[in-house]
Amino acid sequence: MVPKYMETLQTWCSTNLDLGPSERLANLLLVEGLTDLQQRQHDFVQIEVTHEARHIFKKIPLEKLFLPLSKFSIPPRILVTAGVAGIGKSTLVKLFVHTWAKGEIGKDFEFVLPLTFRELNTYDRLSAERLIRLASPYITESSFLSVAASRTLLILDGLDEFKTPLDFSDTIICTDLLKEIQVDCLITNIIRGHLLRGVCVWITSRPTAASQIPGGLVDRMTEIQGFGDAEIQDFLDRLFVDNRSLSDSVRDHLKTNKSLYTLCAVPSFCCVCGTSVGYVLKGTDRSPDALALPKTLSEIYSHYFKMVLCGDGQDKQKETPRIEQAVNNNSKKTMNCLGRLAFYSLIKRKHVFYEQDMKTYGVDLSSLHISLCNRLLLKEETPLSSMYYFPHLTFQEFLAATYYYASAKRALFDLFVESGMSWPKLGFLNHFKNAVHRSLQSEDGHLDIFVRFLAGLLSPQVNKVLSDWLLVKDEHQGYQSQVAGVLQGLLAVDQAVSCRTVNLVRCLHEIQKVEMAGHLEEALKNESLAGKLTPANCSVLAYLLQTSEACSEEANLSSCLNYQTFQSLLSQLLYCSNLRLDNNQFKDGAMDLLASVLSGKDCQIQKISLAENQIGNKGTKALARSLMVNRSLLALDLRSNSIGPQGAKALADSLKINQCLLSLNLQNNAIKEDGTKSLAEALVNNHTLMTLHLQKTCVGPQGSKRLSEALKKNWGLKELIVSSNCIGDVGAAALAEGLTGNHTLLTLDLQSNSISDVGVTALTRALCSNRGLISLTLRENSISKEGASEIARALRANRTLRNLDLAANLLHDEGAQAIALALKENQALASLHLQWNFLQSQAAKALGQALKYNQSLTTLDLQENAIGDEGLAALASALKVNSTLTALYLQVAMVGNSGAKALAGALATNQSLATLDLRGNAIGVEGAKAMASALKLNRALRRLNLQENSLGLDGGICIATALSVSHALTYINLQGNNIGESGAKVIADTIRANAPDCIVEI
Repeated sequence: MVPKYMETLQTWCSTNLDLGPSERLANLLLVEGLTDLQQRQHDFVQIEVTHEARHIFKKIPLEKLFLPLSKFSIPPRILVTAGVAGIGKSTLVKLFVHTWAKGEIGKDFEFVLPLTFRELNTYDRLSAERLIRLASPYITESSFLSVAASRTLLILDGLDEFKTPLDFSDTIICTDLLKEIQVDCLITNIIRGHLLRGVCVWITSRPTAASQIPGGLVDRMTEIQGFGDAEIQDFLDRLFVDNRSLSDSVRDHLKTNKSLYTLCAVPSFCCVCGTSVGYVLKGTDRSPDALALPKTLSEIYSHYFKMVLCGDGQDKQKETPRIEQAVNNNSKKTMNCLGRLAFYSLIKRKHVFYEQDMKTYGVDLSSLHISLCNRLLLKEETPLSSMYYFPHLTFQEFLAATYYYASAKRALFDLFVESGMSWPKLGFLNHFKNAVHRSLQSEDGHLDIFVRFLAGLLSPQVNKVLSDWLLVKDEHQGYQSQVAGVLQGLLAVDQAVSCRTVNLVRCLHEIQKVEMAGHLEEALKNESLAGKLTPANCSVLAYLLQTSEACSEEANLSSCLNYQTFQSLLSQLLYCSNLRLDNNQFKDGAMDLLASVLSGKDCQIQKISLAENQIGNKGTKALARSLMVNRSLLALDLRSNSIGPQGAKALADSLKINQCLLSLNLQNNAIKEDGTKSLAEALVNNHTLMTLHLQKTCVGPQGSKRLSEALKKNWGLKELIVSSNCIGDVGAAALAEGLTGNHTLLTLDLQSNSISDVGVTALTRALCSNRGLISLTLRENSISKEGASEIARALRANRTLRNLDLAANLLHDEGAQAIALALKENQALASLHLQWNFLQSQAAKALGQALKYNQSLTTLDLQENAIGDEGLAALASALKVNSTLTALYLQVAMVGNSGAKALAGALATNQSLATLDLRGNAIGVEGAKAMASALKLNRALRRLNLQENSLGLDGGICIATALSVSHALTYINLQGNNIGESGAKVIADTIRANAPDCIVEI
């Protein structure tokens, strides 16, 4: 038995098995269950709205699919793998069986028994014993018992193609393995465990059909990933294996159309789409019309069907007689019969057909020439009968649309009533309205793409392609405007935006009526949506959120929503990965709405900004409750609202449970010490939050103490911003104590906190032992030269700090000199900010000496310090030796021509400095000449700012002349130098002559 059984399996799984790279099939998405979107929407709609969010799920390798997830769990018995039509479910099954038969996977299984629901459709009654023997005819009655008792895997592929819905609420219990019962009843008994309890059952299905199985009966739910960018590229390369340039051209075109490229995540559609675009591109030498590459779903399928009707899509100049012969009245009649079969089967949700179905709808199989048989209708033989099915659901939908389109022009009754007994319906427009209303009433959107195709058949481009094939030339002209009016009228109804209404906008896109979308997209880009969100525009906006490049990184809906429009859009906003809702005057009631979305399984929002609204404690509590169950949100920005201690406590309580949120911003909310205490308590338990913004939140010294206690026990927080909180020396000392025991915090911002030398002394002592902090901001405090000496001592001991910001303190020359001496020893610090510190030439000289020894500092900021020409000369001398400094900021540093000349001398040889800022100084023509001479030799400088100096026209010309030959600058600013308009144009053109990408501000 075993050799024949294995041979049968190998034969079965090798049929139509074209794996290519199988990385996505080898790693499935492990999900908790089906979302509402998956249960209620068309497959294509699922892809269109969630294509950017699938990576948030965990992955499980195929070889571990049937194994326990941990040593404390047991192997799953019932597994369901869901995937949209054409994603590769059957290919996955064949891959697994093929690999198992070679002994490379699933070694725990003694038997693997694959069956398709298409096969089961041919039986009315079966027993469990017959089911097993049907999967493997070589299993005898005597060996059946051993199969039932062994570790066996039963695979049931394609639940969505099963002719009978599964009813788990009214199932007759059967425990007799030999008793024949209705097949649907047999399946439900197997899933419930009344039959074949020891057998592992793996079911594959489209999501809508998979929802028939109660979640409580499924031990493991997985999904198949769609193609990513690299896989689309690889697929197209294999599709056009002999023409790589054609593959590149197809991909380039698809990437310009986000809607089509998104759907290319489905391998079957990627094949159709790539083939159609390639077909058109190969024909561009035949007709100017062919240059109009397909941009809509209808155009893609019209080209594909024309190619199929023509034969194989090769050189048509040699094939014209054969085409004319193939497309005769008989073949048109056959296509009409196929369309009728497709339409009425689509209504009944039937996707597998038998010879009786063919006869019923007048499909003469013998009249289908070979191209149609291979590409439009597939045949599968079973022991009892022959089965037929379309290669993909969209083929059925497109054919159904062509039939409905043709019939609607002459039908007298409702075409959706197959018997013809209905109230009279006259005229194409009435039938179109009927189809649209039927789709709007559909609970799961199964008519969405059909209606989209129906509208698309009115497109001028589609009419050109299919004229004299499936359509009458130019007949669309009488209906197009009327249909557009119908769709726009339906959109104007005051209603909540849904996938159904968004589909109406897509229908307008199919018939090339894109004015509404174009105007709103322009407003979206210009951030001028305020006052424009009518009911119709809300649906258009939801469409743009899915298709517009303006929303690809962030959906910015700031300053344009009110409560009503927010409520209307809510069901579609949950599919945006990055949502910005700033300054919409949202109050607590709007947060109740948002919380309901964040709590749903469908929610795909990863980042949301609600800054500058009017959210209070009540609204914050609603958001906090949603965070307890939300598993998608990574960043929440609530800055500048009206959140107090109670709101902060609610958020803190949610953080004790939520283990997904990475960033929380509460800037400019009066959470006070009590709110800070609550957040600190949450940090003790939460180790996933990485960024916490608490600037301007009235933390105070006591709040700092609480945060310090949390830091001793928290190892997840990486960035803590506590600026502008008046924590004083007491708070600084408390945080210093926390830093002593915490080595995972990377950034600490204590700007503007009234910290004096006492607080800095405590912080620097902590730095001597801390091994984690990379960035410390102490700007706008009260640190004097004594505090600077303590900082210098810390820099000699610390080897991890990279960025130190001491701007706007009271260091004076003595403090800067102390830090400079430490820099001779410190080889870790990369960025030092000392602007606004009353520094003069002595400080600059000390820093210049340090730069001769230091090899780690890359950024030095000395803005707003009176270092003068003498100080700059010292820095210039260092630049002749130093090879690591890349950015030097000397804005308003009292530098004149003398200093500029010294600096120019250094620039002539320095090949590391990339950014130089000399704004607001007193550099004149002589200084400009010196700088110009240096620029002729320097090839390292990328950004040069000479704004607000005294260069004049002559100085500007000197700089431009030096840059006229060749230079490496990408940005130069010469504004505020009394150059004049005419001179400015000449200078700018000269600088850009050999560097057109260089930004010149003048």
